Amino acid sequence: MSEQEWVDRDFYADLGVSKQATADDVKRAYRKLARENHPDANPGDSRAEDTFKRVSEAYSVLSDPEKRRQYDQVRQMAGSGARPRGNGFAGQRPGGAGFDLGDLFGFSSSGMGRGDAESLFERLFNNQAGGRRAARGQDVEAELELAFRTAARGGQLPLELSDEAGARTLHVRVPAGVSDGQRIRLSGRGQPGPGGGPAGDLYIRVRVLPDPVFERSGDDLVVTLPVTFPEAALGATVTAPTLDGSVSLRVPPGSPSGRSLRVRGRGLPGRRGTGDLLVTLQITVPDEFGPAAQEAVRSFAEATSDHDPRGELTSRHEAENQRR
Repeated sequence: MSEQEWVDRDFYADLGVSKQATADDVKRAYRKLARENHPDANPGDSRAEDTFKRVSEAYSVLSDPEKRRQYDQVRQMAGSGARPRGNGFAGQRPGGAGFDLGDLFGFSSSGMGRGDAESLFERLFNNQAGGRRAARGQDVEAELELAFRTAARGGQLPLELSDEAGARTLHVRVPAGVSDGQRIRLSGRGQPGPGGGPAGDLYIRVRVLPDPVFERSGDDLVVTLPVTFPEAALGATVTAPTLDGSVSLRVPPGSPSGRSLRVRGRGLPGRRGTGDLLVTLQITVPDEFGPAAQEAVRSFAEATSDHDPRGELTSRHEAENQRR
């Protein structure tokens, strides 16, 4: 980003506050926008991620009284006639004498190229107390593969990394209920900064493996539970698996295959509390029937011969044919 673009950047507008906003106003605006646009809450949404970066940059300046004062002063000077001069940024002193904005903060910006990776404001804000702070290290991206139940429970997990900082093992605190694709940020665990500068951050993208029993729907756990025809027809108390054992579940009489029963609070931890366990009933039929079972089924068929399970479907189909 060029120097002029930094000067033209309106951090107040990024946060949606006025130039007279108090520190509390700035903090409230930032928290609201950061919560709405955080990458963890908007996986794969590049627009939200860009907005999150912009509001974070704006907050880093406006939340610091000294940085905010310098930012306001530079913006005011630019608005009163400061302009690019050569490769630097210059303006006019009263009386027509030229000046370099670096004069204000104790360094020269006239040799700064527009392709320089360090922006004008990074130079201004890092050049405090007569000394220059070393550059920050690069951020690092890594992937952590987790079993479904490990992701559900969370905990401290080892992560092997091999990068410019060398081979290392980190112990990552994974929050309970972490979802597939979610990113975990470890501040200061990225590449070390050149010249002893602060290290960058480590961003870990979580990859959750499928589970043979459970699936996930938001913060709810979903499990398919086989039941017999008598259990579904007459009702029964059955046992359903959960992440931490099992739970007794009442199947109402006359339950069809595919019916979903909800068990409150036996799902995954989330931002709004713990989700539920959703149990989908699946009626199973034995592969083989003995003579007694065959006779019982025949008797049942005769006793329910007036029930046509396909009657409603047939009626809808015929009505549609007539309409066309």
